[in-house]
Amino acid sequence: MKKTTLLFVSSLFITVLCTSSCQTVSSGTTLYEQLGGEAGVAHIVDNFITEISFDPVIFKHFEESDQQRFRTKLIEQVCEISNGPCRYTGDSMQDTHKKMHITESEFNRTVDLLINAMNKAKVPHTAQNRLLARLKELRQDIIYR
Repeated sequence: MKKTTLLFVSSLFITVLCTSSCQTVSSGTTLYEQLGGEAGVAHIVDNFITEISFDPVIFKHFEESDQQRFRTKLIEQVCEISNGPCRYTGDSMQDTHKKMHITESEFNRTVDLLINAMNKAKVPHTAQNRLLARLKELRQDIIYR
């Protein structure tokens, strides 16, 4: 009887533990929320712009850009990609990058700058990886062919 009771209690404990942790994982937290919502996305974008401004290889692609428009559109894009309430209203990635002749090396360097920006914003690595996986889909439209 004691063994059966212990087994039942153990099973119940494991069920409760699994149920509560399963609810935590699937609680509906969007990537947007994990990035810090509106303020968090803006912070990441601002950090990213700063990172770009200090990188002579990457900055050359942005030096003639309208920085305020770039900031606004990138915030929209990250917000939308991360399941936030925004809709991206900017140009397509192909149209935006077609005359930039961005190499694979430059693309990878820009990803590194984004990672630096997210680290400075203290974005958890799991959220960083989720965002990068979603942004990866844009790669083919950015790199020069």
